[in-house]
Amino acid sequence: MKIVMFYHSLYSDWNHGNAHFLRGIVKELQKRGHDVDVYEPEGGWSLQNLLKDHGAERLDEFRQYYPSLNPQFYNPGKKLNYHNILGEADLVIVHEWNDPELIAEIGEQKEKFGYKLLFHDTHHRAVSAEEDMKKFNFSNYDGALVFGEVIKKIYQEKNWVQNVWTWHEAADADFFSPNRDEEKEGDLVWIGNWGDGERTEELMEFLINPVKELGIKAKVYGVRYPEKAKQALADAGIEYGDWLPNYKVPEVFANYKVTVHVPRRPYVQMLPGIPTIRPFEALSCGIPLICSPWDDAENLFTPGKDYLIAKDGNDMEYKLAEVLKSAQLAKSLSENGRQTILEKHTCAHRIDALENILRELGLAEEKIFPIHHKTLEA
Repeated sequence: MKIVMFYHSLYSDWNHGNAHFLRGIVKELQKRGHDVDVYEPEGGWSLQNLLKDHGAERLDEFRQYYPSLNPQFYNPGKKLNYHNILGEADLVIVHEWNDPELIAEIGEQKEKFGYKLLFHDTHHRAVSAEEDMKKFNFSNYDGALVFGEVIKKIYQEKNWVQNVWTWHEAADADFFSPNRDEEKEGDLVWIGNWGDGERTEELMEFLINPVKELGIKAKVYGVRYPEKAKQALADAGIEYGDWLPNYKVPEVFANYKVTVHVPRRPYVQMLPGIPTIRPFEALSCGIPLICSPWDDAENLFTPGKDYLIAKDGNDMEYKLAEVLKSAQLAKSLSENGRQTILEKHTCAHRIDALENILRELGLAEEKIFPIHHKTLEA
């Protein structure tokens, strides 16, 4: 199957949390014998910030970690050569972080080239920026892949697109794997961006204050930290590590004893059941995880077994202390979390689901399962 994907960036994960999942599903599609082209816009904000802050050598480093991935660039200011890009496509997937004009144009080409066309939504704009969603023309799309049941229901209620399927993010479990035998550099690590004030109070309550009270050795990685946030980290004795390439997350998790997940307010208040990529990463790497409150409405995990939930800042402080002093508790969380990922939440699981969707849309079996059919022919 020839697959063409339009995403914000494959190269850069600077403030771009979808990079992990996208890289993982492209690898899995390649492993199954598909020909995958990923297009990203020249001058995309994530890549431009990465190059500005960290230099072009990061692109060489990306290629070392992901030798099979070779994203291509297009000029968003020029008319695309759709015949060359889409002429042989069987499946086209367009991410929601694209211009409405591009989303509409790719839809307009569908009848000419005959591919299946899916929209991929991994953001909270369906509830936080509905006016932006109304700019998208889905009239030629076969359906949408959305990262939670609550988003699926909104699409169906608004009648935005013909078919909607829940397609949660997942872990690249081969890459994000445990290495808990490493000598630990510190107690707690947190990887996440400060953002736009969507969780400032929560970060103080569930991360910064508990670390300060416990006096443990901690480090935080991420971008878009204002000076006030950096000062709060310093006051709590927390080291700030700036941006961390997503492909180095497993190496960093291996060097710490515990991590926490503090979801942004829109996910807690309006999008129950959507954990975002961070818990998948932590559980896949086998690092014990403690979360501030969020509702696992879709039963993706088993709270209390795969990870712990802290009901408030004091409870976070207590649970951090428990995990740090109990090797047995830490080991249990580590093993259970990893096992749940392997059983339900790998990129391979998501491609299995995508194959079923494509069968439902009537794509030929030999396109969906090329390796299987080649084996039968042999």
